[in-house]
Amino acid sequence: MEYDDSEAARALAERTREFVDEEVVPVEREVLGDGPVSDEQLAALREAAREYDVFCPQIDEEWGGMGMAFRDVLPMFEQAGRSLLGAAACRVDAPDEGNMHTLEMLGTDDQQERWLRPLVAGDIFSGFSMTEPMQGGGSDPKMIRTTAERDGDEWVIDGHKWWTTGGTEADVLIVMARTDREAHPYEGTSLFLVPADTPGVNVVRDVPHVGGEVTGVGHAEIEYDSVRVPEENLLGTENMGFAHAQQRLGPARLTHCMRFAGMAERALDVAKAYASEREAFDGPLADKQALRHDVADAETELHAVRTMVRDAAERIDRDEEARVQVAMSKTFAANTVQDIVDTALQICGGNGIGKDLPIADFYESVRQFRIIDGADEVHRRVIARDAFADVDGSELANVTRYGEPSE
Repeated sequence: MEYDDSEAARALAERTREFVDEEVVPVEREVLGDGPVSDEQLAALREAAREYDVFCPQIDEEWGGMGMAFRDVLPMFEQAGRSLLGAAACRVDAPDEGNMHTLEMLGTDDQQERWLRPLVAGDIFSGFSMTEPMQGGGSDPKMIRTTAERDGDEWVIDGHKWWTTGGTEADVLIVMARTDREAHPYEGTSLFLVPADTPGVNVVRDVPHVGGEVTGVGHAEIEYDSVRVPEENLLGTENMGFAHAQQRLGPARLTHCMRFAGMAERALDVAKAYASEREAFDGPLADKQALRHDVADAETELHAVRTMVRDAAERIDRDEEARVQVAMSKTFAANTVQDIVDTALQICGGNGIGKDLPIADFYESVRQFRIIDGADEVHRRVIARDAFADVDGSELANVTRYGEPSE
């Protein structure tokens, strides 16, 4: 299928596909059912990614990346997503990818030198600490309870977060907190850079969750108990934290879409290979009409995902907010990929449930996609609000109303 990708984008995607097939998938096969991947294995993959010239293409060369445009790196994200280890190997994995983008966009020179450069290199790791337990902010960020108050030339942070991806391993955390209790949370929150070893940062646990056996990435519960950081650790503009988070989450949602699209493609590749070789009821499964129709529908919907994401990305490149297009892409991609992985698992039967193949790990991983970076319901709310924003009442000109008989 041809897409309106630049020559540079196609070349990067082709190199990434070769890298994933030749270097990443063999390591994935070593750790399936016996993971997670070791630090040594991941470090070796990252070194190989540099040799293939597919390492951190989304960040400027000044900080150790490849300096490519956002629209041009999207096809590469899909190829990296074909293995659960691909994104981490190429340094385009969440949450570091989104946090690097945030630091590049909002960070001061000192913040970028201290945290962005080593993040790009893979020398340190980060977490994005926004979501709170049930009574706090989650899909409705207006409920955020974590606070940050000035005390001289410091900020004092108090709160309770969870589902901070990579929080246990993080060297630095980007924390969202309320800085103006009188203002609406959309206009009264700020982002802070908090070194993980700061006194008062208490990583309570990794929340037990579905998936993660291959990558080993956890989701931490963290308490912030009178955590003090200097005022220069404010990231971006005071009281603009929610707006900054949206700047981070828009592109991050699209990169998630493409990584998971790669997962769907790989799941189909595995399922088609299995169905072509597995025989039952007098012939290969691949010859059965129902299975062929399922695969045809999956291929069609995956094409739609790729097209929608590219449209949203082009709008972002034109400095449009593209909030509705991003919401559509995120919701449609999450549900489509979940359905495709489920279909692939069903095609492979017992081998789909088992962990000799990657599909079972894909199945565990993909379910989170309908929740992370905004639950389906939140994005549908955005889409519906836009759909009903300009209703044309003249479309009901001929409708019969009570007490007004037709002539």
